[in-house]
Amino acid sequence: MTRAVLVVGVGARPGVPADEVFELVEEALRAGGLTAADVVELATLDTKADEPGIVETAARLGVPVRPCTAAALAAVRVPNPSGTPHAAVGTPSVAEAAALAGAHELLVPKRKSASATCAVARRYPWTGTPPSTNGAEPSTMAAMLPPTKHIESAGPDLRHHGDAEVRGLDLTDLAVNVRTGTPPDWLRERIAASLGSLAAYPDGRPARAAVAARHGLPEERVLLTAGAAEAFVLIARALPTRRPVVVHPQFTEPEAALRAAGHEVGRVLLRPGDGFRLDPAAVPEDADLVVVGNPTNPTSVLHPAGVLEQLARPGRTLVVDEAFMDAVPGEREALCGRQDIPGLVVLRSLTKTWGLAGLRIGYVLAEPATVALLQEAQPLWPVSSPALAAAEACMEPRALVEAAEAADRIAVDRAHLLAGLAEFSEVRVVEPAAGSFVLVGLDRADEVRELLRSRGFAARRGDTFPGLGREWLRLAVRDRVTTNRFLQALDLALQGLPRRAAG
Repeated sequence: MTRAVLVVGVGARPGVPADEVFELVEEALRAGGLTAADVVELATLDTKADEPGIVETAARLGVPVRPCTAAALAAVRVPNPSGTPHAAVGTPSVAEAAALAGAHELLVPKRKSASATCAVARRYPWTGTPPSTNGAEPSTMAAMLPPTKHIESAGPDLRHHGDAEVRGLDLTDLAVNVRTGTPPDWLRERIAASLGSLAAYPDGRPARAAVAARHGLPEERVLLTAGAAEAFVLIARALPTRRPVVVHPQFTEPEAALRAAGHEVGRVLLRPGDGFRLDPAAVPEDADLVVVGNPTNPTSVLHPAGVLEQLARPGRTLVVDEAFMDAVPGEREALCGRQDIPGLVVLRSLTKTWGLAGLRIGYVLAEPATVALLQEAQPLWPVSSPALAAAEACMEPRALVEAAEAADRIAVDRAHLLAGLAEFSEVRVVEPAAGSFVLVGLDRADEVRELLRSRGFAARRGDTFPGLGREWLRLAVRDRVTTNRFLQALDLALQGLPRRAAG
């Protein structure tokens, strides 16, 4: 069966709340037995394209807003006309006309709320007549796809990351989740000692053995990579997939890598009202590659291992990004040592706990056949000798003890940050938080972020994560002194917001 590619049409009165529009869209999708993962754009009248409620809904869906002129909408025949919009803009239904202007078949007729209308139409991915379901379907093996593909149509800027908030600026960094004061001196010394061997080609065998021993796995289940980011590129290009799905909001590189490899990516959007917790039933049955973070960046939600296990099944690759799992005391809910879950691929990074973002070192834990496929896609000697030395050192018992102590400190410092944020009635915190960062929502967060910058603090904007919008900020957990300074700056920033005119 050909999967749906959906266009949502929306009409709205001025000042319509984002929650009202989003809930109406969700209701329409449910009525049609459809999923938000298949929505590719939100279409509306061009004069409504900047309406905050519509912009915010598109951001939550992780899709772009497509503005349509009144003349274009007036030319579209709609099955459920109304006199009011026809008199106002020349079309008898903004929602249905906007949906059909970019698609071919109306699936969900116009639905109404107090201040908005919504309709859903299907766009066939082929031009001309609807595609036949008979005959052989085209191959979608990654090796058969073009190596790069534009990703601008993905909606939010998937390639924006926290480092852009602080690069070249003298700001206290709450935007990047790397532990401060790292790497420790002993690790710097081990890396420096490896520089004497730079004339030789890297030998990854000792580091690979060390990673395998640390997780109690055979070495053939381990692949060393130049950071987790390289692993996402390898997965996108080397593993066969017909329908990849990414669970959002989460780290955006997995989807960016899949899109760059030529894949059409579905999205499962977790909701703030549910605490961004995952319901396995929300993932489409036919998804053959599913990516989820645990604990998830940027929500700091730790999904139970039993919930993630429900996503696994024969014929599906389940990618669990555990880049922040070593910041969780006891690494509870980790799947990294499991060998009994079919199709499981676990990604780990040494960047965050050990302060090695500039060195690029991470690893993949997976079935030997999967590791072999990924390794074939790697260039020769993908991980440098200094990075290999760091990986080996970070697997040693003393390093594991230090990482566990750091996780305990992060938990204490996070509790202090959460207690301080609770004093602000304007701030909504996603809890329980399990990572080295927290996600907060507040009105006019983009303005607050700029005021914080003027006071010397960089916070991570939320609107580049599919499923979030401009009212979200991610804050890295820091020591108590830094947190207290930040809370004072936040208080001043909230007080400094310019008043908005009434009405």
